[in-house]
Amino acid sequence: MIKKPSELLRHFDVYPKKSLGQIFLYDSVWIDRIVTAAEISNSDVVLEIGPGSGSLTTALAAVARKVIAIEIDNRLIPVLNHVLSGHSNVTVLSGDILEYEPHKLMAQYDASKFVVVANIPYYITGQILRHLLQSSVLPRSMTMSVQREVAERMVASPGQMSLLSVSVQFYSDVKIVDYIPAGAFYPVPAVDSALIRLDVFDSSNHIHSDPSSFFRVVRAGFGQKRKQLQNALTNGLGIHRAQAMEALSNAVLDPRCRAQALTLQEWSRLTDSLSDAISLVTD
Repeated sequence: MIKKPSELLRHFDVYPKKSLGQIFLYDSVWIDRIVTAAEISNSDVVLEIGPGSGSLTTALAAVARKVIAIEIDNRLIPVLNHVLSGHSNVTVLSGDILEYEPHKLMAQYDASKFVVVANIPYYITGQILRHLLQSSVLPRSMTMSVQREVAERMVASPGQMSLLSVSVQFYSDVKIVDYIPAGAFYPVPAVDSALIRLDVFDSSNHIHSDPSSFFRVVRAGFGQKRKQLQNALTNGLGIHRAQAMEALSNAVLDPRCRAQALTLQEWSRLTDSLSDAISLVTD
């Protein structure tokens, strides 16, 4: 069997699409590290996003009960069927992960919890994370290779926080497992990648019981991140400045601080402090 992605794709007259951000992980050392980091057991159902040329899929199939691999590029379906022909526990689906509902997929395989493993295009990382973390059926964990810069934003500490880091840390315990050199991929990308793992919280363990209100406040705060929080909240929530000042005071926050400085606990306190003001605006 042809193993190198460059040869395999050429055999099927398929070439990487820049518009889809396609890079194919093929280094066996890094494939093994991803599988190890995911801690997959033989009772697990794995949702793989972007199986590409099937190198990682093959390794996942060797340890999991079931692998559901979703590939957006129809040109790669014959490639995957060829590579995975000997693995009866793999189902390859064509389509966009953002158009699949995880709870519907998992219901077919009696999987109340599942594991996500992915080598995802850099440009769509945030959308995929939101789609999975806000699903009605949550994965137990997510192990992914992403752009190094994006991974470092996910694990940022107060002072360097962003909407992405707050969002990821609200829903999960996230860590960088390792850094993957560009040479582990075909074609070689211009930047290095990082291997991240997100252990997803049960909804009862979220920092705030009302994610909708919490993220309404957070989005307002980061909507004008260069501005002091008192101004960002006033403009972003459409409330009076006096209301923003009072809420910040009640939350024991300096009105001159900026969104990137807050901890998740401080965002939670601020959301509670703004509950009446938000309610008035909504009504």
